[in-house]
Amino acid sequence: MNRRNFLRVSPIASAPSFAFGGGDATPVPQSTAFQGEKSSLKITGIKIVQARPRTPLPASFRYTIVHEPWAENDAPKTTLMSPYRAEHQGSGTRHTEIFDPLTNNRHWPFGAGIGLQVTTDKGVTGLGHTLGGEAADRVATSLAPLLIGEDPFNVEKLWDIMWRSTLYYGRKGIAIQAISGIDLALWDLVGKAAGLPVYKLLGGETKPRIPGYATLNDVHHHAKFGFKKLKLALPYGPMDGREGLKKNVDVVRQTRELLGPDGEIMLDCIMALTERYTIELAEAMEPYRISWIEEPLIPEDYEGFGRLNDQIRSTRIATGEHEYTRYGFRRLLEQHCAKVWQPDIHWCGGMTEIRRIAALASAYDIPVNAHIGGTTLPGMHFMMATVNAFLAEMVMPPPGGPPEVYRQYEEDLLITRGPGGIYNRPPDRPGFGYDVVVS
Repeated sequence: MNRRNFLRVSPIASAPSFAFGGGDATPVPQSTAFQGEKSSLKITGIKIVQARPRTPLPASFRYTIVHEPWAENDAPKTTLMSPYRAEHQGSGTRHTEIFDPLTNNRHWPFGAGIGLQVTTDKGVTGLGHTLGGEAADRVATSLAPLLIGEDPFNVEKLWDIMWRSTLYYGRKGIAIQAISGIDLALWDLVGKAAGLPVYKLLGGETKPRIPGYATLNDVHHHAKFGFKKLKLALPYGPMDGREGLKKNVDVVRQTRELLGPDGEIMLDCIMALTERYTIELAEAMEPYRISWIEEPLIPEDYEGFGRLNDQIRSTRIATGEHEYTRYGFRRLLEQHCAKVWQPDIHWCGGMTEIRRIAALASAYDIPVNAHIGGTTLPGMHFMMATVNAFLAEMVMPPPGGPPEVYRQYEEDLLITRGPGGIYNRPPDRPGFGYDVVVS
């Protein structure tokens, strides 16, 4: 159907820019160019759907993974639950498991899974995901009566309706994850109606391609693929004492030798450290030039993050993956918590809210790198259109598979190579560009 049937005039007149609102010097993004337009669409419902790739990955892609030492799963890794386990769940030696792309599609942005679909009276639909499980999906569908009959182009108004209606039980957690899923579906829908990819609705590309880094600990596998930027899950934490700290240093030393002096290394601590241990870790890692230490403390310890950020000079503190809405990120700013913000677009409030977070960060020269932003389509569109989003987190299919697995991954994420290693960009299909069938 021609998009002129939905719009009275062209929805994209100019690129949005940042403006200061009110008297508090807090930057907010100006309304998107299509915001002033009226479409002929009306929302008719929100439902939970099953999405599957239009062209499924072949069953022959199923293979036995051969993880490297210090990789995920069986290998040691400090986590938020570390104090409650008797010992680490592995010894750091090689181990195997089965990777089945027909059931495990988290490495592809077009993979199967449960999603939310917003429907309209003209047959145009939008697809979003909550990543909050069944509870968040149910909250999302409970919001449908508030949105039925509304124009889906009014994304700012609809976000505010959902936010206000859930304040008494929301503000964080499942309620915001539900809002995120609906908001992303609305952006996907508007892009389809306008015949444009979402990043163009946001103002167009700010870079020709997005530099990426590989997350998780199969470092040789990632380096062989072409990554020059790697993020490691910290194997040991405070409960492992001085010996564990030495082992952490050894893992980073080996990674630095693999990458050479110009590669980048980041450490993900999964909220499992103490202030004292984080300071000792930063001092021990100083010879190996760590780009940042991520989430060393629990999210609510704003004062602790502030002290670490002020005291540590050899690297940067990063956090935000488990923070919610611009109000949570305002706390990060007020407490001077981190030099890198990492909102998750599926948790923090969707595309509408992550734009506000990025606008706030831009006034203070803080980079905003979306959590797994290089592997999810909404994250890729956000990063392409956002000046202060400069580095995309990417999850690769694990090692041990046939070459076709990695070629498919490369094609799906539009991966290219350059002086910084691996790059990618979002597709130019309308909306977020999901190539799926829903039922």
